Amino acid sequence: MRALVVADEVDERLWAGGARGRPVDLVLGAGDLPFGYLAFLADALDRPCVFVPGNHDPDLSGFTRYGGLSMRGGFPEEWPGPPGGVDADGRVVDVAGLRIAGLGGSVRYNDGPNQWTQTQQARRARKLVRAAERRRRKDGRGVDVLLTHAPPRGLGDRDDPPHHGFDCLHWTVERLRPKWLLHGHIHPYGEWPREHRIGETRIRNVVGVHEVSL
Repeated sequence: MRALVVADEVDERLWAGGARGRPVDLVLGAGDLPFGYLAFLADALDRPCVFVPGNHDPDLSGFTRYGGLSMRGGFPEEWPGPPGGVDADGRVVDVAGLRIAGLGGSVRYNDGPNQWTQTQQARRARKLVRAAERRRRKDGRGVDVLLTHAPPRGLGDRDDPPHHGFDCLHWTVERLRPKWLLHGHIHPYGEWPREHRIGETRIRNVVGVHEVSL
């Protein structure tokens, strides 16, 4: 299984036709990209798209589907996410034969959407782990990919507060034991960031465009 994984920086070569023909099975978005860009990639490749929101993305919480309509707070409201995209934030989803768990957002640094204190994200992580463990008990399958916007604290993050990683991701990886943790948020500015590991889990910064064998 091979994925086109994107985050934070639009690659104009993909807009200009470079996406078509790539031998991938799905598109993964790790946040802070125009939703139209994600929709374009999924359409150009004719592949499903799974994503989590970043701290610069709109608030996608509270949306439900009812009778074919997108609803929020009991009223019809257009979903701002990519058409056909699967928002994995705080969820465990099965797409293209993979089990993907997601935790979007960054450490809180102002009043914008998709920002969480360390305590809030830890609470969300515990809920995600419980959901994954229920799935595992039911069908025996674990999580293949943990898709996040921010990295684990101390593994490729920065010293400035907006770019701190989340402490709880260490515990989350230890419980879920995915093959990959894929994240964005930390711009490498022309350098190729090195991979990290927690146990057997490979941790990769996917800002820009990456193709990853899952």
